[in-house]
Amino acid sequence: MLERRRAFADPIVHVLEHKLSSADVVPIDTVGPDIVTLNSRVVFSIDAGHAQTRTLVQNEVRGPVGSSLSVATRRGLCMLGMAEGQAASIEHADGRRESILIKAVLYQPEAAGRAVRQKDRADGRRPHGLTLVYSAADDWQPLGETAGMRQTEDDDPGPSAA
Repeated sequence: MLERRRAFADPIVHVLEHKLSSADVVPIDTVGPDIVTLNSRVVFSIDAGHAQTRTLVQNEVRGPVGSSLSVATRRGLCMLGMAEGQAASIEHADGRRESILIKAVLYQPEAAGRAVRQKDRADGRRPHGLTLVYSAADDWQPLGETAGMRQTEDDDPGPSAA
């Protein structure tokens, strides 16, 4: 994202550079459920205004109109990595500043994934992977069929039939 933005001299480049330089990279299983991550459903307010709810997405085109916020915007990029109750200030290209307060993280995909894995372990299920539903014997055949390959006359007439 940074390299693409640099190539087009996007004014958000300095915001993205700052975000990356101050970011802490952590294992996925250690991300708290109250942290805003990609595809999180977040309740926030701008400049102490009314609460808004959006899903933080990589590309705004992928979500329904009005329900998503792209990380390619100043607001979306600012929210990424913030925690419930945390506030931050951003500066727009025109010099205007605004404050963003994260009120709640309603859904976070990493926390949801952990909950599913914990439930599966508690139920004795294997995490991820395929589950064998039916195992047929090696000599099993569909009803009325014989094993092996079957070919009838004129399936492949060859060049002489043309």
